[in-house]
Amino acid sequence: MAEQAVDTDGEPAAPQERQPSSAAPAPSASGRPPQDDLTASSDTPPRQRRSASAAAGRADAQDGGVWSGATRAVLFAAAASVGRGFAGRRRELLSLRADIERAGLDTLAGRKAARSRVLLIAGRPGWGRTALAEELARRLADDYPDGVLGARLTTSAGDPVPTERTARELLGRLGVTAPPGADEDDLSEALRAALDGKRVLLLLDDVAGAEQVDALLPDEPGCLVVAVSRGPLTGVPDVRPCTVGGLDVSAAVGLLAQYTGPTRITCDPVAAQSLVEECAGQPAALVLVGGWLAACPQASVADALARLRELPPDEGDLDHGARPLTRAFRLAFAALPSAVARMLRLLVLAPGGSADAQIASALAGCSVADGEAALEGFAAYGMLRPRGPGRYQVPGCLYPLLRERLAAEERPAEVELARARMLERTVRQLHACRLAADPAGSPGRKKLAGMPKPLRFSSSAEAAGWLEERLPTLIEAARLAVETGRLDTLARRLVAALTHALTAHRGAAGAAVELYGLHQLVLDVARRRDLPVERAAALLNLGDLDGGAGRVDKALARYKSALEAARASGDPYTTGRALESIGGTYEELEDWHRAADWYGRALELRLSRRDLPAAARLYARLGTVHGYAGKWGEALRDWRAASAACRRAGDRPGYARALGGTAEAQERAGRPKEALRTWAEVAAAARTCGDTRLHADLALHVADALDRLGGDPAVARSLRRTARRIEADGAEDTGSSSQSDDRNPVDLRNQ
Repeated sequence: MAEQAVDTDGEPAAPQERQPSSAAPAPSASGRPPQDDLTASSDTPPRQRRSASAAAGRADAQDGGVWSGATRAVLFAAAASVGRGFAGRRRELLSLRADIERAGLDTLAGRKAARSRVLLIAGRPGWGRTALAEELARRLADDYPDGVLGARLTTSAGDPVPTERTARELLGRLGVTAPPGADEDDLSEALRAALDGKRVLLLLDDVAGAEQVDALLPDEPGCLVVAVSRGPLTGVPDVRPCTVGGLDVSAAVGLLAQYTGPTRITCDPVAAQSLVEECAGQPAALVLVGGWLAACPQASVADALARLRELPPDEGDLDHGARPLTRAFRLAFAALPSAVARMLRLLVLAPGGSADAQIASALAGCSVADGEAALEGFAAYGMLRPRGPGRYQVPGCLYPLLRERLAAEERPAEVELARARMLERTVRQLHACRLAADPAGSPGRKKLAGMPKPLRFSSSAEAAGWLEERLPTLIEAARLAVETGRLDTLARRLVAALTHALTAHRGAAGAAVELYGLHQLVLDVARRRDLPVERAAALLNLGDLDGGAGRVDKALARYKSALEAARASGDPYTTGRALESIGGTYEELEDWHRAADWYGRALELRLSRRDLPAAARLYARLGTVHGYAGKWGEALRDWRAASAACRRAGDRPGYARALGGTAEAQERAGRPKEALRTWAEVAAAARTCGDTRLHADLALHVADALDRLGGDPAVARSLRRTARRIEADGAEDTGSSSQSDDRNPVDLRNQ
């Protein structure tokens, strides 16, 4: 598959040299030779008409969106013939390497360097700055054994990426999990701590400002930062700039030769040099013209030069530095079949400009196979950059040009429809990903087997790998869907599907960082659309994550805001959950009086709804906090009510635990005889609770109680033997217990 394209912000990584293709375009479905929009004149020479026809490669029927065999053949042939390489920049590479060894200001002043050295590669998009940075990183990789980390600091829409997002992503690649909801300063400090004592090369692409670099700059002289930016980074100390311009003639001609093959260059070296001058040596423009020539095996270099010169300048195009790229793009874009050109301009709707065959086919409304063929062809033309197997990136320098085409040639309703198709396809993929996490033979796996083949996953491992590989793009898709604000229903479905998939494959704890951001997106939509139930649910989920990260005060504020929203909506479930969460937070703060008060309010609501399981749980929580407060009489009453509620609800494990709480409360209240009788009931209930771990735990508790209260020692020894036997026999089952994992049968504060 093709590896050549304009790089992240439009700079090319040149392909390996190849021989020119001898494939000629096939005739159209109508039997007439394909026509080209730019060669309609009757006085065009026959040779130029044939070259233009080969460049277009489409049938008349394709104006209606039909994909012909000729188009697919041209795309696949071009994609298969191009490899990846690097052209020129020898002087710049030598200069950058020399800057690494050059003494810094701290060294000259006799001080030890306090921070990492920063190399700046400055230039405008399309002039090869990112390609140079990546080539430098490749050559220096062996000098930095702890790895090369890369991050792009500007979004595809041109907005600066928040520092906290970049720092969190870099920490994740270093194997460090930052707490959910941490602010920018905490994440920056965590990143510096993670890099302390390491030798890491940090490649920061498309830097928007010096403050972004300063926030990520390691306090480790053994690290190196390579920053790519439009201009100087004023404010970053001791930065070493390298400004890139056009390629020299020899390197530029070599770049063209790697697309066209040496024959066409050798036949007309003067035209090749003139073409380089017409493109001002701009690598991105040369890549696009080279891609046009690669797709037109019958066209000469002189043909390309003539076509380029025939293109009139765009109205209002006063930026001379951008003219070569603009004209090369217009030349290459005009050669695309209409349906393929439409797909290319729709790719700017892809999150982060990252697309695969599924996204491309959804945007264009075509088959997955046609989407895959088109993406491979775009990569061969130099219009996309391969980012992995089946994945491609829209170059940053082409974004403005493609957005102009999209605005000029697509109606807003069609754009929204394409975006909706893409989001719907993503939701279905995430649903399939979640189903793949279910055990084999489960109903979820049966549903997965009934889904279309392109959406299915063969195993849970494959689904988890897909999720991790595409997670940044999926989160960006959710963020863009929420920010757009016109597809809120789909946005909410996408966030929900991503949340379920992450939880299924990672677990709630492992996905806490991503879940925090996703719940925040739900909160944004709920506030904008005035959806109090969704707002309350999002606040409750955020409060749970804040509490788990130790931010108890913030969690309490979230829960109280959730309670207001839940009461405004009149929803009893979220109201009850908010009341119970507030009580749990006060319990965490060891404010037993307030905890009991809020638990009591939640209990009243649950009793009014006749929700026995919830009432039993709240009675147990009240018994726990009353016990912590030393109010054993009230605790005994609560535990008895909890055991009665569990018995009526048919909850045998809960009934056994509640009896254990009752026995302990009786013992603490000075009723040893009653406690002994209740502990005996606990032992009997534990045998029939159906939970092996709970049975073993309660048996040990009963044995200890018998020792304390003067019970039969033989019975205590028998209970301990029973507990040891259960633990030995059920060791493999303890991890699957869903009723009592890691829970104390008396202290239910974690229930």
